[in-house]
Amino acid sequence: MFVVRSITKMASSNPVLSKLEQRASEADQVIEYLKQQVALLKEKAILQASLREEKKLRVENAKLKKEIETLKEQLIKKETSNGVPINPSSQRFLRVAVQTIFSPSSTVQSTSLWGVSEPEKVHKTNGGGDGAKKEIGHHNHPGEKKEKKSVTAEDDARPVDVSRLDLRVGCIISAKKHPDADSLYVEEVDVGEASPRTVVSGLVKYIPVEQMQNRMAVLLCNLKPAKMRGVLSQAMVMCASSPEKVEILDPPSGAVPGDRITFQGFPGEPDKELNPKKKTWEQIQPDLLTNDDCVATYKGIAFEVSGKGVCKAQTMSRSSIK
Repeated sequence: MFVVRSITKMASSNPVLSKLEQRASEADQVIEYLKQQVALLKEKAILQASLREEKKLRVENAKLKKEIETLKEQLIKKETSNGVPINPSSQRFLRVAVQTIFSPSSTVQSTSLWGVSEPEKVHKTNGGGDGAKKEIGHHNHPGEKKEKKSVTAEDDARPVDVSRLDLRVGCIISAKKHPDADSLYVEEVDVGEASPRTVVSGLVKYIPVEQMQNRMAVLLCNLKPAKMRGVLSQAMVMCASSPEKVEILDPPSGAVPGDRITFQGFPGEPDKELNPKKKTWEQIQPDLLTNDDCVATYKGIAFEVSGKGVCKAQTMSRSSIK
């Protein structure tokens, strides 16, 4: 016992041993400090990774939000062009938006210009002259693929007659010369929708521009839209036509934009969009004629606005309607 106490006393009184003990204590403190720093660095690295991921997600969310807004606008335009009320929160909109955003690629369907029934042809009274060209884009909403197939199948099963045409009363609000085609007018036409449609018509050689302003007309609204010299046309102005003369059909007095043109004996809803491959318009058009009284007819049945009267040309009888 005496020996142990003596050794302890000697160690405590030896400056070298005291210094070593102090260094050992300092080393322990440094090691503890380094452990704390390592832990902090790990936490910081995790936090930075989380921030980077959060930033990335914010960017992606912003892109998704923009795409959804774009899809919403496209859907509203498409539905209003078909006279269907819009409910942005409907299941159909959500399905189309989600499927389109998360598909590998999304495109927008473009349609055909008024008066033009085939890509390589331009109707004389609706977009002809000056070598006018159609520019057709192909756009598809993936979310509507099955629905479109179903609608197309139903349309294909229907007889090809005038009930397939979406003919409406419209008001040509304004018309001006096409900037790139001398024979074409570019018109803004009210067909009873939320906003006017743009229509391109090859009527410059037949009707003075002042007679195109603020006038009533009959519009075919379900041809596939297409571009004419860079301007997308969304309907066709219906005219009595001959090689020498063209007259825009007049709706009956009291008709307003959006009124449907109907035909006795030919019930049914029009196609949402005429399929150019099926040449529905080309099959129906030869039976569209004015009669002896200048009344517009299909197989002798008048173009009629229910309760308001019939549609007529001003002077042209027994003439083709295009």
